[in-house]
Amino acid sequence: MIDVTIANFEAEVIEASMQTPVLVDFWAPWCGPCKVIGPILEKLETEYAGRFKLVKIDSDQEQQLAQAFGIRSIPTCVLLKNGQPVDGFMGALPEGQIKAFLDKHVPSAGEVEAEADEAAAHEALADGDMEGAIERLRQAVQAAPDNDDARFDLVKLLLELGEDDEAKVAFAPVIAKAGAVRRLDSLKRWMDARDAQANVADPEARMAELDAAIAANKRNFDARFARAQLLMAYNQWTAAMDELLEILMRDKAWSEDLARKTYIAILDVIEPPKPKVAEGQVPPEDPVVATYRRRLSSVVLS
Repeated sequence: MIDVTIANFEAEVIEASMQTPVLVDFWAPWCGPCKVIGPILEKLETEYAGRFKLVKIDSDQEQQLAQAFGIRSIPTCVLLKNGQPVDGFMGALPEGQIKAFLDKHVPSAGEVEAEADEAAAHEALADGDMEGAIERLRQAVQAAPDNDDARFDLVKLLLELGEDDEAKVAFAPVIAKAGAVRRLDSLKRWMDARDAQANVADPEARMAELDAAIAANKRNFDARFARAQLLMAYNQWTAAMDELLEILMRDKAWSEDLARKTYIAILDVIEPPKPKVAEGQVPPEDPVVATYRRRLSSVVLS
């Protein structure tokens, strides 16, 4: 618990809430209910183990802050996330109701653990430690099975390493919702492309065969798509997108939008994780992804 004044409000509340939800307790020394709720809030801050930050503001001493939040009675608690108030309550609520309030807004223990594991996995990747990254991503998925971002990163990394069977095992719990979650659908399209080439004994000969078919008929979209899938299977992403663009330039809606959907899947797969930024800021975009997004827009909208 931290006592906040106008001097440290920016750092302890606004900036801190960019990383962790901040619960502001407006109180005063003469307030009886404040003395009841104060120890409950401090107890919960300990129990939640860093999932939210508790600060206290003496509304008598810090009237400017109290007025800024429109405080009319105390105790009043206001929760901030990403620098903005998102919810609050007045009065000395019982512990159970305060926990219910917090649970609506703060991450679960599993989500916090998963986020830490994801960050550690990205650090391991930056250091070239693939096995360490896989292990931390497995831990993230175990801690928060609904964390689709962690699962996406895990399956993607396993596929990049050629561990297709393990990737399929990791993907199995979410396969039913792949059609409704675009990034999961993108992984499935990549796995489908790899499966389609699994029985190709000689990829170079197969590529030559497809090239000949396309040379004979530039509108042989089945051959073009098969060529794109073959390139996808071997992670030749830009060449695969170039081939898909050839289809889109000739028939935007071919095979129920198959070329466009596969192109978007590749963009999802090759896009690196975006760094966290403050609300209102836009993270930098990978130049290859940005270029191929523009190319897709140019073709689709033409």
